[in-house]
Amino acid sequence: MTELLVVLVTGFVVIAAAAVVGPRLGIAAPLVLVVVGVGASFLPLFTAVEIEPEWILEGVLPPLLYSSAVSMPAMNFRREFGAISGLSVVLVVASSLVLGVFFALVVPGLGFAWGVALGAIVSPTDAVATSIIKRTPTSKRVVAMLEGESLLNDATALVILRTAIVATAAAFSFWGALGSFAYSVAVAVVLGGAVGVLALQVRKRVSDPTVTTVISFAVPFVASVPAELLEASGLVAAVVAGLVTGVRAPRDLSVRNRLSDSQNWCTVELVLEGAVFLTMGLQIRTIVESVERDHAGVATAVLVAVGALVLTVLLRAAYVAPLLKVLAVRSRRSGRLRDRMQEMQGRMTTPEGQQEAFAEVNRRRREPSGRQLERFASRVTQVVADIDYFLRQPLGWREGTTVVWAGMRGAVTVAAAQTLPESTPQRSVLVLVAFTVATLSLLVQGGTIGPLVRRLAPPADPDATDEQAEADRLRLLELMRHAGDDLPEPVPAEGESRTATVQAQVRWRIAVLEAQRAALLDARDHGTFDADALEEALANLDASQIAIELRVRPAD
Repeated sequence: MTELLVVLVTGFVVIAAAAVVGPRLGIAAPLVLVVVGVGASFLPLFTAVEIEPEWILEGVLPPLLYSSAVSMPAMNFRREFGAISGLSVVLVVASSLVLGVFFALVVPGLGFAWGVALGAIVSPTDAVATSIIKRTPTSKRVVAMLEGESLLNDATALVILRTAIVATAAAFSFWGALGSFAYSVAVAVVLGGAVGVLALQVRKRVSDPTVTTVISFAVPFVASVPAELLEASGLVAAVVAGLVTGVRAPRDLSVRNRLSDSQNWCTVELVLEGAVFLTMGLQIRTIVESVERDHAGVATAVLVAVGALVLTVLLRAAYVAPLLKVLAVRSRRSGRLRDRMQEMQGRMTTPEGQQEAFAEVNRRRREPSGRQLERFASRVTQVVADIDYFLRQPLGWREGTTVVWAGMRGAVTVAAAQTLPESTPQRSVLVLVAFTVATLSLLVQGGTIGPLVRRLAPPADPDATDEQAEADRLRLLELMRHAGDDLPEPVPAEGESRTATVQAQVRWRIAVLEAQRAALLDARDHGTFDADALEEALANLDASQIAIELRVRPAD
């Protein structure tokens, strides 16, 4: 027991030290932890470390993916969903099949089905690994695409893995595999969405921030465990629950509850991410010894892993290049619609203009209801904002290079490899190949992505950047000012006590803040402001409200 406590405490200290020292050395903390783990694996205390893969796939990844989904701007996820779905489904399927052929050719006696299984293991990018890219000065569109891809591609890879394992003992059915994937995703989406909504309904009735945060820790598991029992994707269910929470929490939860969530989940992310990378490194000795015990060549396995990593990068580049062309064509088409949509948006300021604009696109020629006109106006605003977003942040070869090189493998690859059945041909070699691919990906790609992005970044005009930031800030201030215009400041009544006057002023000030928050959230849903600028404005409102509540608490 004492040894376990020493290991846990040491692990916490190492994780904290890596988070502090890594950035000062210009090295991402996950890379530091992998190296520390590899070194520690040769200590007598860690001679036989074996981590159950289910602990990673079912115990660690659901809360990490849930937390990432909560913090991801939902509007950017929606805008990039076409690219995200292609990267997380089409690319993973294509990579699994091509790598399956490669592994079947270079690993004697493996066979195509087992090759596809290993291809599915090394194909998906890792959500934890892509956290490295957030620390680089890259395009926000690139970050959204990489984050969204890493949140969803695990489901594709794990379905392909299960299908390939089944195919080794039975006939393969393309339609059966397609149906299994559709079922896995559909059930996970429905279940994750329901859990996200129900959890918020419960949590908004709990006033204690500590209690509601504890409930939030259970949400990813409440979503993922039933999904896995129904043979659906538990990871996708956790992601959907997180997306729902991220969109609805600012409207449903109090400021204190959201602040508690944010602070505590940051700590959970730091600990779990650090533990994932540390355990990756700690397992190296056990895996190598297993290969040597089976009389297989370690050097050969490493060479196979290097070839597989190079092939994944080439396949990714071959997919991303045409993807960028498709996105560029879509942006040009959107640009041609911009003037018309802006003209239509200008007419939506009056009831007559709304009727005229709606009539232009209303094929049924029915009289619209007030709700239909409101939804139509909101949709027009959203379309204009989307067009501006795509035109303001075009994707060129620099961004494409970043998307290709930032597709790192990580803990999911290592954990999934260890779920291979014991009857798998040359199982220890396949696990070592997967581990080596993940480690090399983190060290080579993760270690160079920062300098690469900085080198590729186009020269920025600081004056233009500051001018745009100031313009956005003024627009936000104007929006918030108008939001509180309908709430006149209360005038003290004659003979009213000072306490009653102060309480009335506090209620008015909080009501203004809530109206401003609602206006900002409407703007978020329309996509009319930059996600980071909106997040900062919402954080300032939250801080103001908490300060007011703390000042008046003694008088309550």
